[in-house]
Amino acid sequence: MNHWTQLSIEYANQKSYLDDLFRIYPTIPEGIRDIDQNVWSRVERAYNSQDNQQLITELLQLELFPIKDSYVAYLKHDKTALQRNPQTVNRICGQIYSLGLDKLYERCSQPKETNRQIGPMFRNWLNSKALGITPVGIEEFLSNDNDAILDGGDKVMADFASEHLGYNRNKGLDFVARFNKKYVIGEAKFLTDFGGHQNAQFNDAIDTLKEEVNAVKIAILDGVLYIGGGNKMYKSITETYCNYNIMSSLVLREFLYTL
Repeated sequence: MNHWTQLSIEYANQKSYLDDLFRIYPTIPEGIRDIDQNVWSRVERAYNSQDNQQLITELLQLELFPIKDSYVAYLKHDKTALQRNPQTVNRICGQIYSLGLDKLYERCSQPKETNRQIGPMFRNWLNSKALGITPVGIEEFLSNDNDAILDGGDKVMADFASEHLGYNRNKGLDFVARFNKKYVIGEAKFLTDFGGHQNAQFNDAIDTLKEEVNAVKIAILDGVLYIGGGNKMYKSITETYCNYNIMSSLVLREFLYTL
């Protein structure tokens, strides 16, 4: 098994893994979403007058639609479909009326889901100088061959890796760095559960490891994948992908300074 994967498993199972990880991924729910009160006033009028088409029209202007329904996204992208599909509008409105106005407001103002807040946290942690150096912009990164971490969005990192390292995936990167004159690229994921979207996130990081590039490839993964037993992710990192650099962000610093 990869040394850094083994260290990560030991850390997760023998030390204060979750307590330490919280410094990187402080998944504190955001406050309620702001709702445009002008829009909400129109929602209330349409609700009270039971104007179904107008009610849907106004609710679609809010950031969060109050119910989960497979047809809502279509209506959001094609407003003209509201007039052509009255039965669909009436069916959705039936669910909305059953909530009551108070619950409707509560649904529309719910905080963003925690997993949607996770993305920027790893980058914020890097910018705190957690790895010993402060990330720098692309111009400074290109100006010398000193140890450096590239500070930029997913596209900036992917463009650099594509132009200079032979990276070919049509996908952004979470980490681009240079240590001891060796380039390092990778993705960072906090896998909070098993199945569905989390499996897709895991596979996405693995696909980057399979790229043929002129750089050291790493997957900076944290979360449930280090729990043994019948965990498919655990089996993958200890068997199928045991030769890849898969590691927790909590051992990343040690890895980089040993290059």
